[in-house]
Amino acid sequence: MSESAADRVFRIEGLTARVGAIDILHGVDLEVRPGEVHAVMGPNGSGKSTLSHVLMGRPGYEVTGGSVTLDGVDLLALPTWQRARAGLFLALQHPTEVPGVSLESVVAEAARAAGRPTEGIHDLLVAEATRIGFDERFVSRPMNVDLSGGEKKRNEMLMLGALEPKYAVLDEIDSGLDVDALAAVSRRVQEATEEDGLGVLAITHFSRLLEVLEPDRVHVLAAGRIQAVGGTELAQRLEVEGYAGVLAEAGASVGLPVGVTHPDNHEAGFGEDPFADPTA
Repeated sequence: MSESAADRVFRIEGLTARVGAIDILHGVDLEVRPGEVHAVMGPNGSGKSTLSHVLMGRPGYEVTGGSVTLDGVDLLALPTWQRARAGLFLALQHPTEVPGVSLESVVAEAARAAGRPTEGIHDLLVAEATRIGFDERFVSRPMNVDLSGGEKKRNEMLMLGALEPKYAVLDEIDSGLDVDALAAVSRRVQEATEEDGLGVLAITHFSRLLEVLEPDRVHVLAAGRIQAVGGTELAQRLEVEGYAGVLAEAGASVGLPVGVTHPDNHEAGFGEDPFADPTA
């Protein structure tokens, strides 16, 4: 039974999960309410993408404990397509190419499966493309085929805007975007929280996304757990101190030397260029 409107919440409690024989999530607790933006940041290998895959039900990820509910609906009991139908949207870190199938067809079929009218889908997608400064010709092209990393991410935003989910998990939506595209995408997500009450769980390495997309809370995930929680000031601290400083204060050790944000020997800050094309 669904919760009342006043109690709407995307709730993750004590979530543990593994891939094969490797335990990755060790008890994640997090709540996102309509209109809120929660950022999840953390070192490479901390479990950020695993969290997004588990929430959406990707095969190969085994939930070993805890619960995930969306407005009272037990998501873990549902297959992926029903989780989407319940109102959860995942913007993929590496969007899939779908030869022969247009973005418009995908959105129309998703609307049909949800019992929504499909008339006007093309015009809706064109309007969404205009909002993020994207060429409307991508609406009718084969989905993500021969597109750059940034173009694929903006395709994800077109779907988000057209489908109007209740909650969205954005798995590094900022990677591959140039400065202007990042600003446009961030603004569109922020507008969705204000206009439609979209609840957002934004997974990112970089504070630049959060300069426009204003987070209500910032969560630092490391070693499969939320180790620190704060406001925008926490993201600012991470940029200056790196993960090691913040995690040391939280009493957590994830094997990071002082001044290094993750095990790839990047100096304190946020490491690799956030605007680089990840497919290059």
